[in-house]
Amino acid sequence: MKDFFKYLFASMLGFFLSTVIIFIIIFVIIVGAISSIDSDKTTTVSNNSVLFLNLDQAVTERTPKNPFGNLPLVGGDEKDGIGLNDLLKAIKRAKTDDNIKCIYLNVSSPNAGFATMREVRTALIDFKKSHKKIIAYSEVYTQGAYYLASAADKIYLNPEGALEFKGFSSELTFFKGTLEKVGVEMQVIRVGNYKSAVEPFILDKMSDYNRKQVTAYVGGLYNTFLTDIAQSRNLEKDSLNKIADDYRVQQPQDALNFKMIDGLKYKDQIIEELKGLSGTTRGENIRSVSINDYAKNNTETGSGKDKVAVIYANGEINGGEGNDNQIGSERISRAIRKARLDEDIKAVVLRVNSPGGSALASDVIWREIVLTRKEKPVIASFGDVAASGGYYIGCAADSIFVQPNTITGSIGVFGIIPNFQNLMTNKLGITFDGVKTGKYADIMATNRPMTEGERFIIQNQLNRVYDGFITRVANGRKKSKAYIDSIGGGHIWIGTDAVQIGLADRIGSFNDAIKSAAKKAKLKEYKIVEYPDVVDPLKSFMDEGTDRIKTFYTKQELGDNYILYQQMKKVMASSGIQARMPFEAIIK
Repeated sequence: MKDFFKYLFASMLGFFLSTVIIFIIIFVIIVGAISSIDSDKTTTVSNNSVLFLNLDQAVTERTPKNPFGNLPLVGGDEKDGIGLNDLLKAIKRAKTDDNIKCIYLNVSSPNAGFATMREVRTALIDFKKSHKKIIAYSEVYTQGAYYLASAADKIYLNPEGALEFKGFSSELTFFKGTLEKVGVEMQVIRVGNYKSAVEPFILDKMSDYNRKQVTAYVGGLYNTFLTDIAQSRNLEKDSLNKIADDYRVQQPQDALNFKMIDGLKYKDQIIEELKGLSGTTRGENIRSVSINDYAKNNTETGSGKDKVAVIYANGEINGGEGNDNQIGSERISRAIRKARLDEDIKAVVLRVNSPGGSALASDVIWREIVLTRKEKPVIASFGDVAASGGYYIGCAADSIFVQPNTITGSIGVFGIIPNFQNLMTNKLGITFDGVKTGKYADIMATNRPMTEGERFIIQNQLNRVYDGFITRVANGRKKSKAYIDSIGGGHIWIGTDAVQIGLADRIGSFNDAIKSAAKKAKLKEYKIVEYPDVVDPLKSFMDEGTDRIKTFYTKQELGDNYILYQQMKKVMASSGIQARMPFEAIIK
């Protein structure tokens, strides 16, 4: 009888929990559907409005459609983001919108890469050609925030605030010591001395090769940073460098003395200035519209029957479908193929923002670009990063556009095979035994060290993939294999250097690439269409809801250490030959 009640209670508890879970799912779907309907509504813009540009939110390649974004666990704890595509369109539209009188730029700590920020700065500078003003204000400016704010007509800082201006640094995390303590050996095979993605697992500091390239690309990023600020603020670049080098901006007044800002003001004073710029009378509230709401009014770009297709390749490269934040070879290949077969599409722009990934998946996408280029012009536009596999998929384009601070190159491949024998046997007491029909039947086994024969086989495979990689680049860039090999070897290049050595063609924005594609196709009037379709948010929730809940709790437990956990998880999950740049190259 005791067991009976125990099982009865367990069954009732299971039924209750299942009911609760089903209720939550139904609730989320209903709320999501309502939110989705609301998100599709256009926004009414009043006369004499101020466009409020909040750039502390995530700026992704495309605006995420996530009606569950504000729900706990399901949507995560990320702020609502906006796509660069919609952001640029909205700023361009505001330039000629009579209802928009000025832009109020608010940014403290932007969530975007430097190439993305430069795209936004370019759009803001173009907006000023309308003679409408841009006012920037913040209580605190990080270096990235100040880089964006420097495009404004006036930059204001809170009198008790702070402006960070100290130069760039890049810090890499190394796991060799941790792996040794737990008894895990990372067996690495690679092609290219600069292929540093493996170094965190086999070294405790940067190799000389990696230090050389990190120094070069951090210096390149910093040079663009200083050059753009100097030009916008009419200051000497060398003077800015000296200010940062000596850490001279320690108080808000220092920033004003060095003419890096235009005034120290409180928020109420900013509001009064915005009232004057927007024509708001005393006693009235400012009419404003957020960039997120304003972007909802974006319509299809261009006119006419002819089209230019923009294909977004964003995230790490893997086989399969992928999603909006991960390049799946099947999904992206299908999108490229669709654009190729559509007779109304006269040119294609491949927008790449990727650190690479699977070499095989990269080759699958590369093949579709090659086939498309035979039918119509293909222009590649590289964002914050288009390295290793990210470069692989774009190297066959007719022309490659980069920003000066784009990170690209990293032409090389590697493989990592963990050996858990010491952990399993000596620390956990677990042993393995078995039979096999061939000498290499258990090649790539992770419960023992590689043999010399296995290492030789895998190295040959990597050599073959690398040879194919540099061959494809050489053909696409019309260079010799020997030359590509000399600038390859896993070496990472900054955008300006990539143009000089022939890995890219032009320094130019995303819009410049689109205009170039249209010009090459001899189009005067055209529409812009975007592929692949944004993943349906409901399907995304059903597919990824469990993973999001896991991520939520892991972030809560690990805090700032979550990024370290993520790096370890990535490498342990990596299989096959990889064409990837270093996992994390964080610029501070």
